[in-house]
Amino acid sequence: MANCAINSCTRLDPIDKAGLEALIKAGKENPDVIKTLKCRTVAEGKFRHANYIRNLPAYIVDEPPTLLGEDTAPNPSEAVLAALGSCIAVGIHANAIAQNIVITKLEVELEGDLNITAVWGTGDLSQKPLGFTDVRVNVILESNADKAKQDALIAHALKYSPVANTLLRNVNLEVK
Repeated sequence: MANCAINSCTRLDPIDKAGLEALIKAGKENPDVIKTLKCRTVAEGKFRHANYIRNLPAYIVDEPPTLLGEDTAPNPSEAVLAALGSCIAVGIHANAIAQNIVITKLEVELEGDLNITAVWGTGDLSQKPLGFTDVRVNVILESNADKAKQDALIAHALKYSPVANTLLRNVNLEVK
């Protein structure tokens, strides 16, 4: 599928290239701008939480039955994987558009390992890493670019992913 004509393949709907170019220009003109994102989390009962972001409908987070939840939505750790996968996919897509690469398929498969025996600080409190110790990402990308160009596109998107960088470095966390 890598050699198909642009009009003869199924393609991932492109983002607005002019809009992307405007974002690129603004970022270069104002490289020190910080944007503050906000979320309000409201406990609804048991382990179900409604997360309110901007003016969007509530983003629900729950736990599976094995962790005493009702399995109505992803759990917090799964939401982290979803955020990472989406962030990587956005970066790949944006950079493909900027480079005139036509994407016909883009999927990001993620899995992560974590020890849950501390049970939120109520279980086994012996020394062990908390949170993900390993995350594996598999990108399935089909486009009109060759393998080397696709690999470079994926590496570039990962390097500039805000979510990946949040996971890779220490973050100042203040709780009031």
